[in-house]
Amino acid sequence: MKVLILTYYWPPAGGSGVQRWLKFVKYLQDFGIEPIVYTVDNANYPKLDSSLENQISDDITILKQPIWEPTDLFLSRKNTSSKTTIANSTKNGFLSFIRGNFFIPDPKIFWVKPSVKYLNNYLKNNAIDVIISSGPPHSMHLIAKKLKQKHQIKWLADFRDPWTNLYYNSDFKQLNFIKKWNKNLEHSVLSAADCVLTVSNTLQKEFSSSSKRVEVVANGFDDEVFLDTTDQLDQKFTISYIGLLPKQSNPKLLFKVLQELIRENAIFKKDLQLNFIGDIADEVKQEIHTYGLVSNTNFKEYVSHKKAIEFQKKAQVLLLLIPNVQNAKGILTGKLFEYLTSKRPILAMGPRNGDLSTILKETNAGDVFSYSDKNALKNKVMDMYQAYKKDNLHSTTTNIDQFHRKQLTQKLAQIIKSL
Repeated sequence: MKVLILTYYWPPAGGSGVQRWLKFVKYLQDFGIEPIVYTVDNANYPKLDSSLENQISDDITILKQPIWEPTDLFLSRKNTSSKTTIANSTKNGFLSFIRGNFFIPDPKIFWVKPSVKYLNNYLKNNAIDVIISSGPPHSMHLIAKKLKQKHQIKWLADFRDPWTNLYYNSDFKQLNFIKKWNKNLEHSVLSAADCVLTVSNTLQKEFSSSSKRVEVVANGFDDEVFLDTTDQLDQKFTISYIGLLPKQSNPKLLFKVLQELIRENAIFKKDLQLNFIGDIADEVKQEIHTYGLVSNTNFKEYVSHKKAIEFQKKAQVLLLLIPNVQNAKGILTGKLFEYLTSKRPILAMGPRNGDLSTILKETNAGDVFSYSDKNALKNKVMDMYQAYKKDNLHSTTTNIDQFHRKQLTQKLAQIIKSL
């Protein structure tokens, strides 16, 4: 059985977007499915991690075609200033308006027509059983939709994130008719796909109103998280956040709590260290300055996936932040599952009744606090700190094998074969 996978993010792309299908491709052959990957030849990825290319088997067919992206006109890979980082990508109001109103559903829309032409020719000469598209960028789904219409091949549309309901869409200031157009595009994809795949139960419910079948296969972790055998924790009371941190996830309440604890306890100030590893929004950095935490904070720009795992395993506490927006219950950041393998306590902020809270309870990995419950958050941080001082800050994480990438791929394979 052969599947054609359409994905914009593929090594040497770094960041979380590349991990899902890189890992599915790694394991699909174990379940009798041969993946053929179609991706971009010259993408201007905001983050690079060439080490991920080592995870691609030599016997995997990779098809590539060049892409022209309008963002290339005003974004440069070489310019990594705060204005061009992902966390600050919606900061320029004018450019955000242009992005949100002229490039629907996203700036990769110009890759749809040439991709359809190229893949139409490929499908004439090569037998494919199922087409799989992964978004965002959701233009990948538009390619798959046209291919399905012409060749009548089964189609699985994978939504790693929502489309019109994505939390940062409000920054684009879309005009009403553009919003309607975008919504209609989304509906056309959801209704035409033979199956929609997504990452959380909440998103499954959201998509079910438009799609005939919606399945959930979560993100997960792979064996490389176990290769680093570091068992020495940071000496300081480190609260570490690894990955992209947009302004919508700005943990102001946590900073206020830490400021109060510093004022109440001089030893706490000496012990505390905040680690932010990755792409951090300027608004977050400003709040750290406002609350007087600069001397207790370590910023490190984007690091390789391997290095990120090292930081996770050494941290006393791992910080996980869900955007403080409406409709956040279904948001599950990919870093959650690798956090689980680190066997370190997770301090999370987000909806108390969301999918994240459910998983943390099932795995006994940590607690979720709302962005307004200061007393509970303060008490938890103090409890963790006291345990740290007694050299007794541990995590009793359980039931995480279900999130191993091979287990998840087996579930995906069953869905593919059922189409």
